[in-house]
Parts: sequence; C-alpha cells; structure tokens
Amino acid sequence: MAAAHPPPGPFRSGWWRSPLRGPWLTSVFALPLLAGITVLAGTGLLSYSAYNPQFTLNDQTPDHGILGFYLFTWPTDPYWLYRLNQGVHVTLGVALIPVLLAKLWSVLPKLFGWPPVRSPAHALERLSLLLLVGGGIFEFVTGVLNIQLYYVFPGSFYRLHFYGAWVFLAAFAVHVALKFPIMIAALRSRRMRTVLATDTAHTLPDDENGTAQGAGQSPTVPVATTSRRGAMALTGAASLTLLIVTAGQSIGGPWRSTAVLAPRGQDPGTGPNGFQINKTARAVGVTPDQIGPAWRLRLSGGPAPVILTRAQLLALEQRTAALPIACVEGWSTDDQQWSGVPLAALAALAGVPDASSALVESVQRAGSFRAAVLARNQVHHRLSLLALRVNGADLSPDHGFPARIILPAAPGVHNTKWVSSLTFRT
Repeated sequence: MAAAHPPPGPFRSGWWRSPLRGPWLTSVFALPLLAGITVLAGTGLLSYSAYNPQFTLNDQTPDHGILGFYLFTWPTDPYWLYRLNQGVHVTLGVALIPVLLAKLWSVLPKLFGWPPVRSPAHALERLSLLLLVGGGIFEFVTGVLNIQLYYVFPGSFYRLHFYGAWVFLAAFAVHVALKFPIMIAALRSRRMRTVLATDTAHTLPDDENGTAQGAGQSPTVPVATTSRRGAMALTGAASLTLLIVTAGQSIGGPWRSTAVLAPRGQDPGTGPNGFQINKTARAVGVTPDQIGPAWRLRLSGGPAPVILTRAQLLALEQRTAALPIACVEGWSTDDQQWSGVPLAALAALAGVPDASSALVESVQRAGSFRAAVLARNQVHHRLSLLALRVNGADLSPDHGFPARIILPAAPGVHNTKWVSSLTFRT
C-alpha cells in the first residue's frame, strides 16, 4: 500500500540527496547560532528597556505584563552605551543570517518527515519546531526590514518584534535543552582537522550519529558537489561580507564608507550639520512657519508656564556636550559637539528643580516620534541638553532647528527634534 501511494515530492525518501547534511554539519552551524542568538536576545531586551517603557507614551508594546519583569531604568553612563548595545544587536543579527540559512538547509529533510505526525508527542515536537523556525525567520526578517526602514508590518514594529522575540526565545530554550547533548555528541564524533582535510571527492554522508558512512554501508552513496569545508567556508565568507558592509554604520569614522547597506546613504552633506539624519523636516511635515521667528518654547509643570524665544534661550548659560545619535536601526553618528541649555536648568527655570520626569513635545504632528517622556536620570544628567547649535553652527531644520533634545546613552528616538514644549513632573 505504501509503495502504491508514495508520499509527495519532498516527503519522499531519497528526495534530499546532499551527503553534506547530517548531525555534524548541523551542529557546526548550531554552535555560533547558540552563542549569537543569546547575545541578540540580551541586547534586544536591553534595547527595549532603554526606551523607558515604564512611561506609557514611550511604550510601543502595551500590556507587556509579565514579559516586562526585567525592566529597569536605563543608565545615562557611559554616554556611548546605547550606541554599543544597538550596534552589536544589529550588526550581529545581520552577520548571522547566512549561518541561520545554512542551519535551516542542513535540517530541511527532517522538516519533511513522513508521516508528518506520528503521535501526540511527535505533534508537540513539530509544533515547537514551527514556533522555532517560524519565530526565527520572523525575527530576522522584521529586523532587516526595520534596518532598511521598509515598514510593511501589519502594526508597530516594536510590538511585533517584542512579542515575536518572546515566542521565538521560548521555543529556542526548549530546543536547546533537548538538542544540546546531541550537538555535543555530534561535534565530538569527528575532528575538525579531518573535515578540513577532506576534499569533495571523499565527502561521504553521515549516519544519524554524525559519523561518516563508507561506500559499503549504503547501497547508494550520493555524490557530493562540494565538501563540508567548502560549505563552511561559503557560509563564513557570506557572514564576514555582511559584517563588513554593515558594521561601519555603527563604528563610524573612516569605516562608515564601508557600510553599503546603511539605509541613510553615504552622503549626509558637508559642514557643521553634515552628519546622518533620521527624518527630514519635510518628510514629517514640519513647515518653515512652525520653526520660524514665531516659534516659542513653553516650559510647564511649575506655578505658571514660562515662555521663551530662541534668543532668550541663547542668552541663558550654555553647555557643550560631545555625544552621538544612535538609532534602533543600528546606525549612529560620530560624536558631535552640541551646545545648548542643560535640561536641569530648564527644569529649575520652570519651577520644578527636582523633576522626576519630563514630557517633551515637538511641533511635528505626524508619526510616532512627536513626543517622549524622559526619566529623572536623563533630565538631571550634566550632558542632557536642549541643543540649539551643533559643531559651532545653528542647527539645520533637518537636525531639529530651532531646538532639539540631546541625551547621553539614549535611543535616537528620545532626541526629539523641533521641540515646542517641556513639561516637568514630580
């Protein structure tokens, strides 16, 4: 009966012919993924905490409930902390893509086992694999789309990526617990030196324990078209290439020109304002009238509002801070010389010297970045400024003229541009 009705295509025995596939090569690809995904999980969850999700306005994932058990007030020192965290998260995520694809390729035959479900226990195992493989692909794909600013998600990227991460990590933890002993045994089944010395002509398939089969052990030994060392070299070269063309957008300096995959291009302009821009004034609908001579800054929270012109702000004591802008997409600027009024001084001027938080609002009326809430440590840090100038020149409209927030160790989204009001709270 089985011969009369063989399973379809990829479910059929013998459909998958590559002799490279097997426990050993799968384990080789699994090892860097185990370490890399652990780092990605840590930096991703830290990135979410940096958004100050305890403030409802900042939180793009409402009702995170128990999933937010680890949240803490993100520190403001060292000032480059978020730049490092997000640079590692994005660069490592991109570099791991070839390894993830190679790992999936190596286990494809197991995903097409026949019959698809053999028992309730087997059904649960298949479901866990669906969550693992589907969750992994979902996280990597949405992450890459976000890096390239290609927002085709059916909802907020932050919400989807956050919840998707927890689903994937739960399946990942179960998979590691079940497969770790098998991975170790497979890696010990043969020496790396032996594999690297084996050419294509002598590449034979593995058995289920990861050891090579001889020609006499199998009636038909598939012919290899490349060696295992070739497969590893190809995967490693692809990862290295992606690392090179991605890392420069976070490292900065002369390496920035190598970041050919950076979404912001390679020509931000020249002069004091010649550095990367997230969104231009025109792109978010900020008009010259809104940031022209009639612009005013409103300070609230104290006994009475305080209204200041830009000239009055420039007349206050100014402070200079050398800070980068680091965005969730992984790109960052080099340190720029910002000058302006310390936020702590503005809180005192508003009549709230011991402010525990600050609501920052922009003249921007469209999009999700028109307002943010800053925590106490951000308001009172010595380098937290309402910046009026950068690198010795007035801010350009695209960089937030007439005034913008600049903070140490914060996601770029909190460096609100075209600020119209600050409300200090206790």
